[in-house]
Amino acid sequence: MSQHFFIPMKTPTITFQKKRLGTRKNGKAYIYSDDSVREVKASLLSRLAPFVPERPYSGAVLLLVKWLFPLKGNHRDGEYKISKPDTDNLEKLLKDIMTELDFWKDDAQVCSEHIEKFWAANSGIFIQIEEINNGA
Repeated sequence: MSQHFFIPMKTPTITFQKKRLGTRKNGKAYIYSDDSVREVKASLLSRLAPFVPERPYSGAVLLLVKWLFPLKGNHRDGEYKISKPDTDNLEKLLKDIMTELDFWKDDAQVCSEHIEKFWAANSGIFIQIEEINNGA
């Protein structure tokens, strides 16, 4: 089983790592996501939902993601983006949402990943998912 798709959008720069620290009335600290993280999550949930497979991937998964950020400054279409956000922070939220939507049973199944980020005339996220033969 495999699939690939492109989600045209202004690529999010807010990542899962953006957390806030609060204090309860009893003095205990807690961590929460601020409104910007909730907005990005809601946007990704709605944009990924049409691509949820009929059945979740059940085996080992290869995940290829290309983050295409809107051109700005003197950057060229297709040029690698070497500034924040970090790819690992971008991927965490994306994989958590894909797990929530049942692309797979658990994101631990993603055993091979290729992540790139570019400046692009057409911004968005390109995703390719392939179920791979475990151990072959």
